Amino acid sequence: MSYAVKEMFLTLQGEGVHGGRRAVFLRFAGCNLWTGRERDRADAVCRFCDTDFVGTDGDGGGKFATAAALADAAQDFWGPNRELRYIVLTGGEPMLQIDDALVDALHDRGFTIAIESNGTLPVHPGIDWVCISPKAGSDVIQQSGNELKLVWPQPGAGHSAQEVDAMERWAFDHLLVQPLDDAAAAANVQAAIAFVMERPRWRLTLQSHKYLGLR
Repeated sequence: MSYAVKEMFLTLQGEGVHGGRRAVFLRFAGCNLWTGRERDRADAVCRFCDTDFVGTDGDGGGKFATAAALADAAQDFWGPNRELRYIVLTGGEPMLQIDDALVDALHDRGFTIAIESNGTLPVHPGIDWVCISPKAGSDVIQQSGNELKLVWPQPGAGHSAQEVDAMERWAFDHLLVQPLDDAAAAANVQAAIAFVMERPRWRLTLQSHKYLGLR
């Protein structure tokens, strides 16, 4: 299959357990919870996304005819040193496009593969680090992995206390809560802090790349 990529770049992971780690970010075009177009936001399942994942016109983006071509491009961004190669597959929703060929091609080039997904599609079993960020109103079927990253609070009714209780029974190694970045960002930080104070199994994570001026 071919792959539609919005953008690809070398940066530092800004969120979660691997925060601060050198990483190639590969952002796929397309999502199953929102078209990415403002005219559709009000009716989308996920209405707070702050990422442009429409089209293939971003830096490093494009349409890649083969998994080998895409993996070669990722390798070029990392550089010649094979030590600790790390790539984050994100979107949009990356599981709309990830397949056996791409996972194998990235592993062949020495990458540890991480994914950031909304969890509405099963994650490929070859992914090395699974981060799921559930969206209120969606059906999360990927209920296991390494990180559960809950954006808090979410617009509208958001997640109920009962839904959060259920998440705590899912099979994740780390439970993280991240303040929603919108016009009420300061209040959201306080809400996320209060969340962790009430639920000590969770830890606060911040989008440090935004504070650092990184992508």
